[in-house]
Amino acid sequence: MSIVYMLACTPKGDSQQLALPRVHSPTVKEGYEAVLQEREEQHRNYIVSLKKQIAQLKAALQGRTEQLKKTQNQYPNPLDIWLDHSNPEKAQANLLAFLRSQVDKAEVHSGVKLSTEYAAVPFESFTLQKVYQLETGLTRHPEEKPVRKDKRDELMEVIELAVGSLNQPEAAGNAKHHVYTASDFVEGIYRTEKNKGTLYELTFKGDAKHQFKKIVLFRPFGPVMKVKNENVDMADTLINVIVPLAKRASKFRQFMQNFREMGIQQDGRIHLTVVYFGKEQMNEVKSILENTSKSANFKNFTFIQLNEEFSRGKGLDVGARFWKGNNVVLFFCDVDIYFTAEFLNSCRLNTQPGKKVFYPVLFSQYNPSIIYGHHDSIPSLEQQLIIKKETGFWRDFGFGMTCQYRSDFINIGGFDLDIKGWGGEDVHLYRKYLHSNLIVIRTPVRGLFHLWHEKQCLDELTPEQYKMCMQSKAMNEASHGQLGMLVFKQEIETHLHRQKLSSKKT
Repeated sequence: MSIVYMLACTPKGDSQQLALPRVHSPTVKEGYEAVLQEREEQHRNYIVSLKKQIAQLKAALQGRTEQLKKTQNQYPNPLDIWLDHSNPEKAQANLLAFLRSQVDKAEVHSGVKLSTEYAAVPFESFTLQKVYQLETGLTRHPEEKPVRKDKRDELMEVIELAVGSLNQPEAAGNAKHHVYTASDFVEGIYRTEKNKGTLYELTFKGDAKHQFKKIVLFRPFGPVMKVKNENVDMADTLINVIVPLAKRASKFRQFMQNFREMGIQQDGRIHLTVVYFGKEQMNEVKSILENTSKSANFKNFTFIQLNEEFSRGKGLDVGARFWKGNNVVLFFCDVDIYFTAEFLNSCRLNTQPGKKVFYPVLFSQYNPSIIYGHHDSIPSLEQQLIIKKETGFWRDFGFGMTCQYRSDFINIGGFDLDIKGWGGEDVHLYRKYLHSNLIVIRTPVRGLFHLWHEKQCLDELTPEQYKMCMQSKAMNEASHGQLGMLVFKQEIETHLHRQKLSSKKT
């Protein structure tokens, strides 16, 4: 106001300056009083005008503030939870509503459509002792006991919460019920979506054989919340293992040994469908099937023969559509795969019609002759199947081994039958599921192995294709360190020779 007053009272230029009365004029006193009164009136009017403008600005500001509050009430920020300490019940309800909104946003109850396979967030699997993870690096291994205390504490806390939830008296009613402990824990999977939280699915042994308890928990960057507690009975859940095949009778014999022990003897709820291309070695393959059927009293198999060029996608599609029984779990499998009875349970537990499909990441075996080259003899196959950095790697680029219900496979449209030969059809089907509303469970599993076999790089390939084929072959032969030992084998032997000569001289 002082500045305004000074500006307003500054004398005007000569042309605009008010005429003041002369000193010796008889009306000097009256003239000065009139001029001062006129100036005072001008200043008063100016102040009134400024006050009016200030009042208008305050009113406009108040209106904008009310409008903003109204907008915030209509569209509240989920992170802006008003924790009114004067009303703790309301504050707790607001916090719980926010946490549940995080659960609803995450891929818990239904799948989220993804544009590409690279957008899928894989799960990690764990037991009481070990964690099986895809991201290895220098400090992490494909299978490890959690070294970091925070990871150990996290998983143990989740298991303890699940056990506590299973033992709640209200869940069992008045009837006597099984008291669960951590020893009943079978396995779990978990993954973290960085903007939502961590999802855990834990499986426990049930009250009877083939019965399980499944607990789903979610940690929305806050307290862990129970999402679901359900009984799962897999006693009557049949798995139809579909194997496309051409020639490779010796590999099929090895496959049937595994199938007989794990599928027939230990599991018992299994069907085998072999889709055979061509006629070469067909009789030998059929003979292996018939011998297994007689010796193991196993009748649940189907043999389909196609007189055409081998196509993995065509074979799996034909095998899936040939089934005429009730809805069944399909396990698409190759002849060079080894699986355990525990994996078959995982196959059942991670599939649900209209809800879930299972894409396990299998462990791929390195060349045993390189891994055990320093041993007197190569161990038996069962002794070779150890998940370590030196024995193999997670085949996270492969999508061929998968479990899903037949109804989901039919509804999604099956395989692209225009793809010939081996490869490509699996990624195409995987993308279909990612684009759907089904939840895709992608996680490393400890009971599924790709057995090593020599990779052939054909002479018909272009130089660039041949180079890529050889690079792929090298990846499947041995680890980085083991290949390095082969490259520097001569230097190592020379060093040993010098050491021996030196020791003899001394």
